[in-house]
Amino acid sequence: MPGSILARMTRFDDQDLSGSEFRECDLTRARLIGVVMQDAVIDGLVTNLVVNGVEVSSYVEAELDRRHPVRLLIRSADPAGLLEGLRELQAAWSATLERVRRMPRGSEHRRIGGEWSAAETLRHLVFVHDCWFDRCCRGSTEPPTAFGVVPGYVLDHEPGLDRAAAPSLEEVLAVRGRQGAELERWLSAVTADELSAPAPVPEGPGWPPYARGKSVLECVHIVLNEEWAHHGFCERDLALLGG
Repeated sequence: MPGSILARMTRFDDQDLSGSEFRECDLTRARLIGVVMQDAVIDGLVTNLVVNGVEVSSYVEAELDRRHPVRLLIRSADPAGLLEGLRELQAAWSATLERVRRMPRGSEHRRIGGEWSAAETLRHLVFVHDCWFDRCCRGSTEPPTAFGVVPGYVLDHEPGLDRAAAPSLEEVLAVRGRQGAELERWLSAVTADELSAPAPVPEGPGWPPYARGKSVLECVHIVLNEEWAHHGFCERDLALLGG
């Protein structure tokens, strides 16, 4: 193992970590040996996860596909499949927003367990569209929408974001509506060959710094997967709010 990795390793022996929360942490190559893990929740990009000698992430992915067939569409390489997947996601978001509107005033700004509120989640997806679609798929050099919400480590790459912004839900939805229409028109016209081309990421700073070398299709997949994943997070938290 490279020395640089060894130098970064942290070892916990005989520690009581019950109730701990690891947020935005890189646990790549972590080893949990002889642990007690009951009623635990793992949520994130999980691949090649071995539990008691069994690689389980493939089972998890298959079960998610069974429960949410739209995942198969949004992983497609076919423009028609991607477009169908987008429309299913848009319909799901529309139903969720109707649910939000039926809830007590201000529910869209309430956080549960330190997660983003419904409004913050939508603002994050505005940012995802600006960066992964406009910048990476269309080569736009325009700055992202100022009220976008991002994890703290992204702010170093996008200093134009306004951390003090407090747009109304309707202001956020107006931008979301425009972005959704743009993506729908683009998917209606794009070809499979154009999707397989390298992403036209412009030179210079900006998020995501690791997009160069990806294909246009990979960037579209990220946009649609973010839409799917954050819709699930939003539904989960609205249920906890009693919506």
